[in-house]
Amino acid sequence: MNAISFRFLPQLVFRPISMQSLPPSLSTRPNETKSQASNIQSPPLTVLSSSIGATVNTRIFDTFEDIIHNFIDPPPLPAVDPRLVLSGNFAPVNELPPTECEVIQGALPSCLDGAYIRNGPNPQYFPRGSYQLFDGDGMLHSLRISQGRATLCSRHVKTYKYTTERNLGSPIVPNLFSSFTSLPACIARGFLLAARIIIGLYDPTNGIGVANTSLALFGNRLYALCESDLPYAVRLTSDGDIETLGRHDFGGTLLTNMTAHPKVDPDSGEAFGFRYGPIRPFLTYFYFDANGNKHPDVHIMSMPHPTFVHDFAITKKYALFPDIQMRMKKPIEMIFQGGNPMVSDPTKVARVGVIPRYAKNESEMRWFNLPGFNPMHFVNAWEEDDGNAIVMLASSVTSIEHALQRFDLVRNRMEKVQINVNTGMVMRQPISSRNLDLAVINPSYLAKKNKYVYSGVGEPLPKMSGVVKLDLSKGESKDCTVASRMYGPGCYGGEPFFVAKEAENSEDDGYLLTYVHDENTGESRFLVMDAKSPDLDIVATVKLPQRVPYGFHGLFVKESELNKF
Repeated sequence: MNAISFRFLPQLVFRPISMQSLPPSLSTRPNETKSQASNIQSPPLTVLSSSIGATVNTRIFDTFEDIIHNFIDPPPLPAVDPRLVLSGNFAPVNELPPTECEVIQGALPSCLDGAYIRNGPNPQYFPRGSYQLFDGDGMLHSLRISQGRATLCSRHVKTYKYTTERNLGSPIVPNLFSSFTSLPACIARGFLLAARIIIGLYDPTNGIGVANTSLALFGNRLYALCESDLPYAVRLTSDGDIETLGRHDFGGTLLTNMTAHPKVDPDSGEAFGFRYGPIRPFLTYFYFDANGNKHPDVHIMSMPHPTFVHDFAITKKYALFPDIQMRMKKPIEMIFQGGNPMVSDPTKVARVGVIPRYAKNESEMRWFNLPGFNPMHFVNAWEEDDGNAIVMLASSVTSIEHALQRFDLVRNRMEKVQINVNTGMVMRQPISSRNLDLAVINPSYLAKKNKYVYSGVGEPLPKMSGVVKLDLSKGESKDCTVASRMYGPGCYGGEPFFVAKEAENSEDDGYLLTYVHDENTGESRFLVMDAKSPDLDIVATVKLPQRVPYGFHGLFVKESELNKF
């Protein structure tokens, strides 16, 4: 390659655009400090002759990438145009070292002794071509709370992809949800990635994921997750900073990817998970004991096609898997069709699979048809009638053709579904007329019958204009909403999280936590709401020193748990 003349490079060489160089309309990031840069860990890069050689190779490949974008890619559709997708509070921010915040309303409750941490996409480089929110590098926004004081810290999860691209000064891994725009572009990017791998710029065996979706705490470890890779272990330091400890394969027992929505039983400490993919077996189930030791895989061969399985549910006896009207494209389809790797199938009859929680194989797996039931997120599940009936709570997408493409057109219906495991009879009940998603419960009620649900109001999606409280005891054929808190004109939040009081007297005796952004002022706040009050009264508001972009899922970790890892 070095023998080839590249006299045209000075005219065509691509200069990677970092978020710092974007105009104010796309980024409001301050300059990065030396302390932030020193927190970045170097990836285990393979053979490179020298840093100069790596830079030359990177510029050559960047030039070809730019040619693909300018001359082969079709113009991006508005739904995946980064100039539109990464605008407003979806625009990324710089890392923020631990910074003390001001409590501007009320007081932080004493039971909030720990950290609220939320994950979300925050690309470090502006995308060359199409971009979808799920493609962004993961960033954790942690609010450490102690003795009524709060400290905010925002750090990228230092994945192998992130640190490699950081060292090279350029994005090199194609975006999973938006890079396959056409057959010529797909082939060109495939060859380009293969060339980078061959000369040692990237080793895909070290991971391709962005760790941008959620967090989970089990086996005395805290993980940042996305479903395209292994978990990344992270920790909070005593001063509130966030450190990435590394990609975790559980002693070599977890070889590929894992769901971003594992379920952790609050009574046993066990964690239940799965993975899905485009190659048979399309679905694999497994679980971890309370110490984080993984048990053997259970391959679900009765899943005949690669299906998009984003979430699932557990009860005390079962694990429940959706087979929705959205499937993954097979590798050959990705090559020749391009486009999003997920595609809706309106002719498919949706169903739910039920397997014993501690199954050794899939011999007892049973499938129940639920036409039009397309849950992206489960809320909870439990057994009734001496274990003969299973009850599920989930947010089902009624406009599946728009999912992952046109968030503004997506409608969700919160449903209560009951399955008689003996007769196969299914009963479904909508429990709200609003567009609800990102719903949570009191975590101690996971896999057990609960009464209350707290959900974001997706009006308009993917932003949340408020939060509602649902009371499942209100009966059938009724809207179960009993309380709500709307954030006001131009103010939007995300997923709430429930934290119980120390002396919990009832299921709803606690607080709801969330980040909220005011698009009128450009400021972000942290809200604490009384989950038991009729109007979800705000008991504390924290003004944040830096904008927190809209994101995905989070959790609250008590100080006693933070000290274990």
